[in-house]
Amino acid sequence: MTTRAPRRDAVENRAGILDAARSALSVDPYASVDVIARSAGLSRRTLYGHFDDREALIRELISTGAQRFNAIAESVTDADARLALARLTARLWHEAAHVQVAAALALDEAHVQHTADALAPLRRTVAALVRRGQDDGSFRSDLAAPTLARLIEEIARTVISRTDAASTGAANLAVRAVLSIAGLSWRETDELLAAHPDIVTGPTEAPA
Repeated sequence: MTTRAPRRDAVENRAGILDAARSALSVDPYASVDVIARSAGLSRRTLYGHFDDREALIRELISTGAQRFNAIAESVTDADARLALARLTARLWHEAAHVQVAAALALDEAHVQHTADALAPLRRTVAALVRRGQDDGSFRSDLAAPTLARLIEEIARTVISRTDAASTGAANLAVRAVLSIAGLSWRETDELLAAHPDIVTGPTEAPA
């Protein structure tokens, strides 16, 4: 028996609900299902036809955001582990600033496990970069690769949650913080970013 593809209006309604949820939650992180449904121009019943409850809607927002983050991880191909980590950090930062609601939800402790599962490809990329950087002497080796990768994740979480994404130099700060944890001195980071100013000068489009 073949599975029927979703009707076009159903797909559009679902996308509209997600867009409305992002908008409503950016104004009020505790926005109710009723508020989100009204923002989408749909009834509460129609919304529940797509999502079982508010939590399911939030998990979907995190998942769709994670797909973009994972795609960004695949797009970074620099052979130099330092450049790759810097570029990955900057691109993820710009994307997180673009979808601040999804990023904030992902950083919420209540969704840690779901976020970790959704971001598994990105986390594997970071772990591989750390191992590569340790092998070629670019990154600190006093810590085991899994521990260093986890520290990089945690410092990135902290910077995102504590820094105004719209502030001047925010991406630069994020990159510098991550490279510092990886073991680069501030002088080494200065030299790297001076040689590759494109890394932090502006948003990079995520892959479609």
